[in-house]
Amino acid sequence: MIKWLRGGRWSGLIAAQRRVALLIVAAAAPGVFAQEWPTGTVRVVVPYGPGSTPDIVARVVSDRLSAKLGKPFFVDNKPGAGGMLGTDAVAKAAPDGQTIGISIAGPLAVNTLLYRKMPYDPADLAPVTIAATQASVVVASPSLNVGTASELVTLLKANPGKYNYSSMGAGSISHLAMEALAARSGAQMVHVPYAGSGPAVAALLAGDTHVAALPAAAVMSHIKAGKLKAIAVATEKRSPALPELPTLREAGIENVFADAWMGFVMPARTPDALVARVYDEISKVLAEPEVREKLRAQYMDVVANTPAEFRAAMKADVERWKPVIEKNSIKLD
Repeated sequence: MIKWLRGGRWSGLIAAQRRVALLIVAAAAPGVFAQEWPTGTVRVVVPYGPGSTPDIVARVVSDRLSAKLGKPFFVDNKPGAGGMLGTDAVAKAAPDGQTIGISIAGPLAVNTLLYRKMPYDPADLAPVTIAATQASVVVASPSLNVGTASELVTLLKANPGKYNYSSMGAGSISHLAMEALAARSGAQMVHVPYAGSGPAVAALLAGDTHVAALPAAAVMSHIKAGKLKAIAVATEKRSPALPELPTLREAGIENVFADAWMGFVMPARTPDALVARVYDEISKVLAEPEVREKLRAQYMDVVANTPAEFRAAMKADVERWKPVIEKNSIKLD
């Protein structure tokens, strides 16, 4: 009888119960792991160099997460390939919550329109939250003697091709913003690309270029010093960090929205419960007055949207810039 119980029906029933138990544990594991996160040192990959806007956001958030959660968060700068090198490192990391990254519109959305082949697919990344956004400011050389978007457009339309604009590089948001402005207003300008915001600003200050749409942090000190003229912000509504600057929309120039956002991402295979846990912790940090003030000092506005809202924003960026890229035949490979 005992032999029959061990080797027959009862043995099969016990084995089945064990399989069910294992399935229950496996199903619950992501939630358990999420509750325990972080289990050790967390690497925060920044695909740009130290001092860049994403780097600033990553360090402010990482410092607070370390203090709150009692685990080290270290920032790992991996610049290269226009932000794609570091973003690729996040996409290929283990989906265990010990590697998160921060990136921007280019590597996460727009580059799919600019490159025939990328080292990763943005679908290889799980959006967590857009932490903050920074307005792109349309600036002009004081030599142009214009103070509003309407005056700038009038001057440019009266002198087609006479004036040029600098950008942070072909295919950058600063490039696309100015092409969108030209298309929406009927102005004609010559594009002069540079390798980053520093050289683009330097060209404006030297008088080599006349206009640009650049991140606020790159131009505000020069605006305050009277070396550049602030025309407008290329945002849907006025930036809380720059409330005195009107939008292009207020001048009748619609749909030129080029604010620069910075969003946290994780590998796509990360369990939803773990992504939700990371989102919860980061959003709590971004709600802290001290953190918001630190970012506001860099002309950034906190967003802290949900993973679903972040994914929708990535899709919207592709849809927004696709016509501009196709019309101007912009390709980077």
